[in-house]
Amino acid sequence: MQYRTFGKTGLKVSALGFGCMRLPLKEDGTIHEEEAVNCIRHAIDEGVNYVDTAYPYHGGASETVVGKALQDGYREKTYLADKCPVWMLKEEGDFDRYLDEQLQKLQTDHIDFYLLHALSRERFENAVKKFHLVDKMKAAREAGKIRYLGFSFHDELDVFREIVDYTKEWDFCQIQYNYINVDYQAGREGLRYAAEKGLAVIVMEPLLGGRLASLSHHVADKFSPEKTAVEHALDFLWDQKEVSLLLSGMSDRKQVEDNLVYAGRSSAGMLSEEEKKAYESAKAIYDKMSMVNCTACAYCMPCPFGLNIPEIFKAYNVFGLLGKNKAKEEYEKLEGKADQCRGCRRCEKECPQHIKISQVMKEVAAVME
Repeated sequence: MQYRTFGKTGLKVSALGFGCMRLPLKEDGTIHEEEAVNCIRHAIDEGVNYVDTAYPYHGGASETVVGKALQDGYREKTYLADKCPVWMLKEEGDFDRYLDEQLQKLQTDHIDFYLLHALSRERFENAVKKFHLVDKMKAAREAGKIRYLGFSFHDELDVFREIVDYTKEWDFCQIQYNYINVDYQAGREGLRYAAEKGLAVIVMEPLLGGRLASLSHHVADKFSPEKTAVEHALDFLWDQKEVSLLLSGMSDRKQVEDNLVYAGRSSAGMLSEEEKKAYESAKAIYDKMSMVNCTACAYCMPCPFGLNIPEIFKAYNVFGLLGKNKAKEEYEKLEGKADQCRGCRRCEKECPQHIKISQVMKEVAAVME
């Protein structure tokens, strides 16, 4: 395993972090606990020392499973990251109530890296400022419940800069970033801005919700066949010295094994100029073919009308990448179809990508039906 300096904290963290939003599942959609625990522990045994979870992951079950995985001495071997569900706070006392609940579920007395989850302009104004959440975090740090203060982010670059500059208490931040999203949300400019301020920067969605793990030949042809699509995507991030670590939501043992190998040969400045140009060419083609920027995070779920929104968008993206026949083949497998959307827009309030889902559903219906 390769290790990197975690911003101004000076801590050494593994280049690869274990993201616990996409743990192994049983057929009924619940977490396969034994397999999840084995995957997390194997990663730690092989040098991963950063495990990330959050209150809403897997319908609230992720924290509990992570807590089980970190028993038997594994808690002492890793840094644990968790997030405050700021959108659920209704009054100032809620911050401490949720934190105490999380500590209990995780079976620990402290969380190493605590983030305000998925900040946007609206959440910054109506939760962070309104409920004095930075002060709450400082008090929790003084009480020994958390060690380092941070936030994850989904909004525009100007909002990101404002949040970074809001307080000197930030130790780190977490942004969505990959070779497609270089100018999206915080993007490359935000990455460098935060790093220059001394913040460690964690990258989430390195594979764009798995979409960069399986490329159409139009995009894949721009890369060397000597590496897998996943390795190309991860290397793009590890090449940049401002990236403190990247999180991968690993769903089975093979993904863990593969990513451990990739992380073991990673380093800042690892890419040649020719390789960097390949990413630019791949992005140009991908951008023309991609239909909707969904990462399948499932924050939009459940839909009150029974639609599987991420799967509908997945089929829609197949249309752009592989053609209409293949897209309709995938679309017909779905029980709920896009024309069943009633435009309630509940999902749009939760979407980190700010997708106008009700409008896109009309487009999907027109194309597919």
